[in-house]
Order: sequence, then structure tokens, then C-alpha cells
Amino acid sequence: MADRYANFAELSKVEKIDFDYRILLRDLSTPIVVLAPHGGWIEPGSSNVATAIACEDHSLYLFEGIRRGRPHRDLHITSTRFDEPLATRLVSSAQTAIAIHGRGDGDDPRTVWLGGRNTSLGTAIAQSIGTAGFEVMVAERRLAGREALNICNRGTSGGGVQLELPRTLRDELLLDEFKLLLFRDAVREAMLASLWP
Repeated sequence: MADRYANFAELSKVEKIDFDYRILLRDLSTPIVVLAPHGGWIEPGSSNVATAIACEDHSLYLFEGIRRGRPHRDLHITSTRFDEPLATRLVSSAQTAIAIHGRGDGDDPRTVWLGGRNTSLGTAIAQSIGTAGFEVMVAERRLAGREALNICNRGTSGGGVQLELPRTLRDELLLDEFKLLLFRDAVREAMLASLWP
């Protein structure tokens, strides 16, 4: 499905900040930024997962749809065209980024699809969350996140990680705090290992 808006400039002319959407930013000048560019009601649960992973010690960015009773798909800007200025500034000042996304279940309601150009960090995350009991596979085609313009790949290293979580798994993480903490700790373990190998 095509996006309603081609970029943030188009979106911001129509949609109202703090009514239709909000932006949450915590800049700690950390090497890794955690973000949910389709947070809030756009891809429900992605903000919660990103916030959990960032904890209090990593930079965090959330773009969230907040007005109930509207088609939140309207606020979706594809990651290769996601150019909200605060996000691009934060990611471009960091070494790498981990972007949390939501995908439809399709015929696979449990597997995390992993993408992005930072293959070493991606492999480490895949191994860590797999060991924690979550299903994970390398994303293919449209959700692979390997384009240089993808928001997760715009850090100084030129590569980031994109995690696509199916709706069923996101709902489970929101309802089960232990499971969310298990997922969070698995991702953070890989993040820390990449920073201090």
C-alpha cells in the first residue's frame, strides 16, 4: 500500500503535531540509537519495544500516531523516505541505529524478520534473541532494510539493523512484561557486545 505522504514536509502541512502525531526524542549522544519511526498507533507496540530496548542509557527516537479513531496508516512514511529532521539529525550523529517496526502476521505470527546493512550487529542480535527463545530469520525483499537511504542505515557506519515484529508477537510483548524484558535483554546483550567486544 502506497504512503499518503511522500515525506515529512508533506505530512506536517496536513497533520498536527501533538494532535495527530508526536515526536519523542532523547539524545544521549550514544553510539547506538534506538528508534520507532512508525510508533504509537501506526505500528502498535513498536514504541514500547524500542523504549524498552533503549532503557535509560541509549538515545531514543519515536514518531507516534496518537489520535484515536483515524486511519493511522496515513502517517506511515516508508523508511527510505523517512526524513523527519530530528530523526535524521539524531541518527546521522550516531554510529548505528536499531529500528523497531511492526509487520502484519501473514502466515508467520511469531518470527522477527531481521534486516539492515549492519550484518555483524544483526547477526549478534539474531543469535541473542534466538537463544532467548524467539524465532528470527533474515528478512527478504521489501522488508530487508538494506537500502542506504533506510533511516536505520544513515549513521556514520552506513549500516544499521531493522527488526520487523509481527502483530501477534508485539501484542504478546505488551501483555507479558517478563517476555518483553527477555526480548529487551537479548537485544541489549548484542548491543553491548558490539560496543565493547
